[in-house]
Amino acid sequence: QVQLVESGGGLVQAGDSLRLTCKASTRSFSTYVMGWFRQAPGKEREFVSYISASSDLRSHARPVKDRFFVSRDNDKNTMYLQMNNLTPEDTAVYYCAAGGRYSTQEMDYDYWGQGTQVTVSS
Repeated sequence: QVQLVESGGGLVQAGDSLRLTCKASTRSFSTYVMGWFRQAPGKEREFVSYISASSDLRSHARPVKDRFFVSRDNDKNTMYLQMNNLTPEDTAVYYCAAGGRYSTQEMDYDYWGQGTQVTVSS
């Protein structure tokens, strides 16, 4: 079992930045593809970003493509999501996930954190 814990969410104003952190409990962290998803009230969970085990592959969803940046530090068993120029549409609970292959689909990830709330006011 892999435990994932997100942190770094909060209440910010439009235009602000946040950096989310996802820490994993597994010593095999460096073998996992990691992903970020988010879920806004009344909406389905949606893909935000993924990063391959060695960071050589990375993808971001269209709404965040030019504003968010995913990274990881395998020595620290940690993944990050730098979020810049936040807008109210970014308001959601953000989840990190771990899986065996890079994917934009929830079903391809095996482990999930409990999420961290990001609220962006106008």
